[in-house]
Amino acid sequence: MTASPDLPRPDRRAAAALCALLGSPEDLRQPGIREAAEQARDLLRSGADSDELAAGFRALDTLLRRTGDARGLVNGSRGGEVPGITPHIKVALCPGPAHCDRVARARDLLPAPHCAVNDTRMRKGRLGPAR
Repeated sequence: MTASPDLPRPDRRAAAALCALLGSPEDLRQPGIREAAEQARDLLRSGADSDELAAGFRALDTLLRRTGDARGLVNGSRGGEVPGITPHIKVALCPGPAHCDRVARARDLLPAPHCAVNDTRMRKGRLGPAR
């Protein structure tokens, strides 16, 4: 089993990874993953303190690794950072009060993707230098 890393800034990177996980039905098929992800989402939505939120993310990360997902919750392959994005690209950003750093591609003729953490559509915008 791979050891779980300390989850940095659980309110940002882990929230983006959680949003991507909840939006991926194939990643939720393993027993217990959907329930743990929904618990973490509920903690995030309710504004739980950082220790409680970190514990929820850590439990989900551990469960993902135990079921064979070596990426765990927070890894470069799941989450909000995409290499090669330049500031003029249109992206979908998290609109909700429980902000996550997920950045998704926003196509002109399609609606913005769904944010599973806040249960609403993401908002379209341009990728700025701060991202």
